[in-house]
Amino acid sequence: MPEGSIYRDSTCPNCGADLHSCINCKFYAPGSHYDCHETIEEPVRDKNRSNFCDFFKPAVIAFGSGTGLAGGSAGDKAQKARDAFNALFS
Repeated sequence: MPEGSIYRDSTCPNCGADLHSCINCKFYAPGSHYDCHETIEEPVRDKNRSNFCDFFKPAVIAFGSGTGLAGGSAGDKAQKARDAFNALFS
């Protein structure tokens, strides 16, 4: 993680990915209400993109743990399943 604070427009210096995003938040919980442990008013549609959530706190993830941006696919599988389900009804 880069040194200092993570702002809405912060990006990874290596790959350019948005850092202030749901998948990088310690409250991100696929399967819970709006995929968040916090009580948010409306869902964030794209969990990989930056957002204005005031609850954001960077998740601490061990490299190679199989979760989050560190190389895991559990969040990807859950997102793909949600996308396929939503495609049925859109």
